[in-house]
Amino acid sequence: MDVWQLDSIDVEPRRPKVLHSDEGAARVIAIDLPAGDGLAEHQVHEHAWLHVHRGVVDVICGGETHRADAGTLIHWSPSERHTVNAVEDARLTLVLAPWPGEGHPSTRE
Repeated sequence: MDVWQLDSIDVEPRRPKVLHSDEGAARVIAIDLPAGDGLAEHQVHEHAWLHVHRGVVDVICGGETHRADAGTLIHWSPSERHTVNAVEDARLTLVLAPWPGEGHPSTRE
């Protein structure tokens, strides 16, 4: 069993911290985003779940913007483009599964 107290993990802004990575299963990443900072539009090869642990973020996907505060869980399908902008200082947890996803650069020969 693995247990993380998300409020006490030392995560520097703009320096995500991998909490767990299990090939064939999932990768879990803690992210701190200061207010006004964000994750520019991007996509990943895996299903992505983003949990807002603390703070508020705006999530943009498919031309729609959703405000997400603490306790919100968001899911994107593989290759779904999205942007995340911190409205307030935010602590986020990102889960990517299965890890690595089909087409991920680490799976190419």
